[in-house]
Amino acid sequence: MVEKAFQGGKNYWMWLLFLFLLTIYGFIFYSKQLIYGLGITGMGRDVSWGLYIANFTFFVGVAASAVMLVIPYYLHRVKEYSETLVFAEFLAVASVFLAILFVFVDLGKPERVFNVLIYPSPNSLLFWDMVVLSGYLLLNVILGWKGLDLAKKGIDSPRWLKILIYTSIPWAISIHTVTAFIYCGLLSRPFWFSSLLAPRFLASAFTSGPSILLALCLVLNRLTGFDPGLRVLENLKKTVTYALSIHIFFLVAEFFTTFYSGSPEHLRHFEYLLLGSGGHYWLTALSWFSLIASIFSFLTLISTGFSKNRVLIFVTLLILIFAIWVEKGLTLIVTGFNPTVDLRIVRYVPTFEEISITLGVWSLGALILTLLFKIAISIKRSLPPQISLSERK
Repeated sequence: MVEKAFQGGKNYWMWLLFLFLLTIYGFIFYSKQLIYGLGITGMGRDVSWGLYIANFTFFVGVAASAVMLVIPYYLHRVKEYSETLVFAEFLAVASVFLAILFVFVDLGKPERVFNVLIYPSPNSLLFWDMVVLSGYLLLNVILGWKGLDLAKKGIDSPRWLKILIYTSIPWAISIHTVTAFIYCGLLSRPFWFSSLLAPRFLASAFTSGPSILLALCLVLNRLTGFDPGLRVLENLKKTVTYALSIHIFFLVAEFFTTFYSGSPEHLRHFEYLLLGSGGHYWLTALSWFSLIASIFSFLTLISTGFSKNRVLIFVTLLILIFAIWVEKGLTLIVTGFNPTVDLRIVRYVPTFEEISITLGVWSLGALILTLLFKIAISIKRSLPPQISLSERK
């Protein structure tokens, strides 16, 4: 099936070339980082996590969201999802790969990653994060690839594959839960020290992941003619809407608890984030944009159907994806470090080199996703109607 990825028209090859060149561009700046260290980034002693870890957190959530199709299809027999399930699994593969790669580039010396393997520490949440991420990556590679192979042959899933499928459901929840525990387990960082952080992570993950999948389905429909069906699109939109409503509720609960209680340890961080204390208004602007965009997206999604305006929904999804990336990305990371333990405000702005490396990592993930989606589309087109995924038992 691999050969399907290298069969396409001029536009397809131009897109692959663009992503490849952008990846090389990012690698050039990463080579500079290997020589000069993380000093070329905006990070420092006080703000030691930045754009890289922000993307890591976001893409772990996108990867976990594949469970929102796995559960309805395998546990509730929603057969309409059969045409879309493999795309969700391949999206999870690319997202986990991106998450791991962002951790890799965040290390000043990449060989340090082997310390986790050579000196494993079960008491470390970072160790368990490595375990769940690598395991989830392997699970989705097997499930997606084997699922396509079974569809091509027109046979049902063997028992061992079904065991892996059911295993992937709690595993998907675990990867983002462990990520949240890395943050909320830090007592010295009051902004993250909240028992609501893990549920917030999952709610935002189940918003952003299906939003990306839904937007990609619309793009695939426009470029390749792939049509998952109106019912699938509407169900995915409902999933995004419900998850978004929970995400907004959790944010409101967090704001109320902080401002009504007046706890100074938490209040300082929210004043920095929402009111721009210390004069760092660029982060405040992003934070308010994220909040307003989330509310706007919720109102748009509940009032607009695909049969009415697909363009509006597509634009809304793009706005929502960026809003979630901001909320659980830069604003989450930078605000956790500001004010510092000695109540100083430390400025952090991603540097040009840092942004270039990030673009390179994104493009590599997009390249992998493009190849996987090309294989899936090609296989689906080659299936005769009698053994299509929607008719398999």
